[in-house]
Amino acid sequence: MKQITRNAAIFLAGALAVHAQTMDKNVLTADGATLVINASVAQARKNNTTGVIAVVDDGGNLMALERIDGTFAAGANISIGKARTAALFKHPTKVFEDIIGKGRTSMVALNDFTPLQGGVPIMVDGQIVGAVGVSGAASAQQDEELAMAGANAFHTAQPPVSYFESDTVKAAFDKGSVLFDHSDKYMVHASRREKPGMAEIHTKDADIVYVLDGKATLVTGGSAVDAKTIAPDEIRGSHIDGGETRQLAKGDVVIIPTGVPHWFKEVSNPFLYYVVKTR
Repeated sequence: MKQITRNAAIFLAGALAVHAQTMDKNVLTADGATLVINASVAQARKNNTTGVIAVVDDGGNLMALERIDGTFAAGANISIGKARTAALFKHPTKVFEDIIGKGRTSMVALNDFTPLQGGVPIMVDGQIVGAVGVSGAASAQQDEELAMAGANAFHTAQPPVSYFESDTVKAAFDKGSVLFDHSDKYMVHASRREKPGMAEIHTKDADIVYVLDGKATLVTGGSAVDAKTIAPDEIRGSHIDGGETRQLAKGDVVIIPTGVPHWFKEVSNPFLYYVVKTR
C-alpha cells in the first residue's frame, strides 16, 4: 500500500484544483471569533501588555470577549464599543478619532459610536464579516496593534493537513468508501467496483478519476436511458446510448466534467480507483 499512497499523493497534488462559484455571504463563526481572540492575546503576550479583546459580527453583535489579567474593568465596555463602531461604520476607529481631532466634533453625537483608536474591521475574501476592538493595552497604538493582529488572523491561518496511513487507505478500498469529505468543496473516494454500474450524472460535481488497479470500459457523453433523480443533484439511468467508449487501466486518469453522463459498462473484479469530486 506504500506504492498506492505515493501514487495517490502524486495524483491528488495535481488534481485538487477546486473551482467553486458561490453567492453565499461570508459569516464569522464562533471558531473564527476564537481565532481572532487568540491572535490578539498572542500579540499582547509578545508585547508584555494587558488588554481586553472584543469580537463582534458584521451587525455589531458580541461574539467573544477576553480580558487579560490586570486589565482595568472598564476596558470591556470600551473594547466592545470600538469593535461595534468598526463593524457598523466599516472603518478602523482611528479614522473617526482623527476626524474628530481635526474639529468635526459633531460626530460624537452619533449613537453606539466609540471613536477611539483600537477598533479594526475583520475582512474575509474582500468582505467585512465583523470587527475586533481592544482597550487597556499600554497605549492607544498598542490597542490598535493587538486589534490588527486579530483582524489579520485569517490571512495567516492555514487549513489542517489530512493524512491517512496505508492501513486506513487499504480498509477504505476493501469496502469502497469516502476517504475524505470536504463536501462543500471536494471529496476523495476510495472506490471499488466488482460489477458494472448504472449510468450516472452529477449536476454539481466534476469527477477526477485515477485508476489504481484493474480494468474497465467507461462510456462518457451520450444520453442516459431511463434517467431518474435518486438524490439531490444525482441522476441515474440504466445505461448510455451513444457516447465515447474508453478502456481504462492502472495509472490512467480521466476527468469527467459536471453534468456529463458516464457509465462503467464493464469492470474487472475488483476495479479500484480514486475519485476526487470537485465543485
